[in-house]
Amino acid sequence: MLLKLVNKRVLTFTAISIQLLIATISFCTTAQNKAASDSIEIYTPRPKPTPRINGPLVYGCHPENPFLYRIPCQGERPIRFSVEGLPAGLKLDPVTGIITGTSPHKGEYNLLIKAKNPKGTDTRKFKIVAGDKLAMTPPMGWNHWYAHYDRITDKMMREAADVMISSGMADVGYQYVNIDDCWMNAPENKDSLRVGPLRDEQGNVIPNKHFPDMRGLTNYIHEKGLKAGIYTSPGPLTCGGFTGAYQHEEQDARQFASWGFDFLKYDWCSYGHIATGGTPEDKNIPKWGEGAPNIEGYQYPYRKMGDILKKQNRDIVFNLCQYGMGEVWKWGGEVGGNSWRTGGDLGFELDRIFDVALRNSEFRQYSKPGEWNDPDYIQIGWIGNANKMGIPELSPMPAAMQYAYMSLWSLIASPLIYSGDMSKLDEFTINVLCNPEIIAVDQDPLGECGLVIHQSKDCFLMVKNLVDGSKAVGLFNRGKEATEITINWSDLQLSGSQSVRDLWRQKNLGVQTQEFSSKVPAQGVVMIKVSKP
Repeated sequence: MLLKLVNKRVLTFTAISIQLLIATISFCTTAQNKAASDSIEIYTPRPKPTPRINGPLVYGCHPENPFLYRIPCQGERPIRFSVEGLPAGLKLDPVTGIITGTSPHKGEYNLLIKAKNPKGTDTRKFKIVAGDKLAMTPPMGWNHWYAHYDRITDKMMREAADVMISSGMADVGYQYVNIDDCWMNAPENKDSLRVGPLRDEQGNVIPNKHFPDMRGLTNYIHEKGLKAGIYTSPGPLTCGGFTGAYQHEEQDARQFASWGFDFLKYDWCSYGHIATGGTPEDKNIPKWGEGAPNIEGYQYPYRKMGDILKKQNRDIVFNLCQYGMGEVWKWGGEVGGNSWRTGGDLGFELDRIFDVALRNSEFRQYSKPGEWNDPDYIQIGWIGNANKMGIPELSPMPAAMQYAYMSLWSLIASPLIYSGDMSKLDEFTINVLCNPEIIAVDQDPLGECGLVIHQSKDCFLMVKNLVDGSKAVGLFNRGKEATEITINWSDLQLSGSQSVRDLWRQKNLGVQTQEFSSKVPAQGVVMIKVSKP
């Protein structure tokens, strides 16, 4: 029975072809020798010692709920922070830059953040919107799945929070530290410490022995100014065969809130058996019967949990993980979702990143503040080998494609959730993950998903309008050879001279009169910002 309930991301691990294994070995060898390769370049300049305030320009919260925000800021520490216009109920720690307290009454609050150290100062406007919307820019953080699978522990989660600070990821806006599957007890599992009663006498879900103190874990994360995420399924069991929320949805949501979690990933998994009429207990569930799945059946468990989360005295970002079924991008926001998966797990099919991004651009009209299309996590650096169920290996993806990966996800306004091994971050991976100018494209308050302009079989442009009137443009080459790509300003509905900036290298390229051309590496990208001189 358990085998039938396990998600395809587990079942397909052993089905990868010999050809893919050979390619993986080849790519891994290349990646492991990348430091010695002349073709590998670290694009992102090292942070300067002067303060640079990063992160979103707008932040959504529910009125009267607990508030937590760590100001993302690069620069030589210590940095002294101050904030003008901070609403009543909130306080700033000027040393850490962490804002805490109770969210203000409904309304918009315009703040000015200042950061100062002996090397210089920086200021940045920041708007708090207290109202109905959370995640007014795409969530940024880390999720354990593709690094640790069913090996996850409390210790690993705390270590990830530590590294989010020490690596500089938090200084460019990463804030969520999210547990995926396998934190609960299971009826059976190869690890005896993950087996036990699913719920206590009161019906509360029981974490397994690898998670002895959930409130202590979230406190540890919150003390760093970061936020904590958790995972469950609307079905009886999760994808990995652990305790699901079925018939305990409200109780589990209250438990998550009382533990202090700020993010919930809700994974379809075994709920398919319920939706098709396998269990009659809940008469309200729309049944598919013998016919085709219907929209009401897809929506029901997510609408139910979405309504429950709104009642909690806590801001909990709601991620719908149901693999794009029922065209979820059309109704995910309606049922309370802040983001929703638009397809299956990427896993080791990372050669599909171009296709996945292009497909997501077809849903661009549904991308907006508080409602985001989610194509799955960023999987670069050390990630869990799918064939070895969580044993980390260096990403098989060529370096140029890793830049393209991050560029695509930023241009389509995807959540930026990293899912590699935080304990093995290297300089190259940090350079890909932590470029503040690339991240600013993802976090732009307009919330637009980029528009694709095809130029040839292998080459395309992705164009994203930004709040300041400029345009971010990715020149993508998915072919096997480097090639020259040219943008005519008319392609972007622009005319006259335009200033061009290389966002990866953070370098101005001057004023161009009619067009811009650049050689784009194989499977790579050149990403620019085009604006009025």
